[in-house]
Amino acid sequence: MTSFPTHSCAVQPVLPFITPPNTNESLFLPRRSRKIPPEAWQVFPTKTPAQWHEFAKDKGYEIVRRVRDKNHIVLECNTCGGLTAHKVYTLRSAQPDCGACHYDRIIETAKAAGLIFLGYHPTDRHLGFYRAPCGHDLIRQFEFIERCAKGDAIPRCETCHAAKEQGEAEARGWDLIGPDPQNDPNYRLYRHDCGHEQRIARVNMQTGRFCCEQCGEGWSSAPSYIYAMRFVFPDKTQAVKLGFSRDPQSRLHHQLKRSTEAGSAGAQNSEIDGELLRQVPMQSGHLALCVEKRMHAEIKRTYPDAALPAERFEAWLRVKSEIYVAKLEPVILAMLRRLHGDARDLD
Repeated sequence: MTSFPTHSCAVQPVLPFITPPNTNESLFLPRRSRKIPPEAWQVFPTKTPAQWHEFAKDKGYEIVRRVRDKNHIVLECNTCGGLTAHKVYTLRSAQPDCGACHYDRIIETAKAAGLIFLGYHPTDRHLGFYRAPCGHDLIRQFEFIERCAKGDAIPRCETCHAAKEQGEAEARGWDLIGPDPQNDPNYRLYRHDCGHEQRIARVNMQTGRFCCEQCGEGWSSAPSYIYAMRFVFPDKTQAVKLGFSRDPQSRLHHQLKRSTEAGSAGAQNSEIDGELLRQVPMQSGHLALCVEKRMHAEIKRTYPDAALPAERFEAWLRVKSEIYVAKLEPVILAMLRRLHGDARDLD
């Protein structure tokens, strides 16, 4: 399975706290001090000046003890009760950050984003490790997870996404090799069953609108289908379409339907309902084209008023003709049954 990790997974997450020797308490450490081993954070046996206690009280803390050396103290947060080691200089000149409160906020933000926070990146302060609901681990920026928690983004798992893309490729006889060698984010590099490697846009792999440059057939020589489709437009108008395509499902879901986000007023920003009613296999696209033209000519002779005017459907479909009124559906299905050589209703 091919994956496209955003960051190297060789590094391991780092927790922001340690358990000092001879204690069972969690002591939170500033980021730059997390490489210091736990045994270094033992009690430093000396008195604490009274003025330091006043500094701590004014800034929402109590001094618990001095640790490591003469320059470090342990502060107890008056809000959460957590213990954080800081330099005396930080206490005197700035507002010390409570490591426990900060850690709790990160955990809650991850939970709101549907993730479990595992720890900090050892070298990049902007990154954290998270576990996704699928069980895979992710490395993401804290700012991105905040946006996910607000619903403005989605924390996609690269492993699962790569498996999805591989499945799309396998469904069409291809194997996903990796990212596009020309660094186009819309393309991937694939290998066909014949062994040929090719750059293909992912959307084309999804819709089937491409062919192998080595062994593929053009539409005129490739196997094709004559199909009938039913449409129900947002204004409740029903219609039927007769046509041909190498892949009718792709034709229905990816080619015929017009996007209505910025469509005309008649589109009413609504999706249309479409259904593939029947498809009859043809040996080649050229044969399918010839048969389809004969069928449309027969319809025009027998039912001259059956074609819908383009203005009735052009807001929703990317075609301008060959769309018929709904009452012609049984007629077209009967023509396809005859084409298939079976007079019985097989649908």
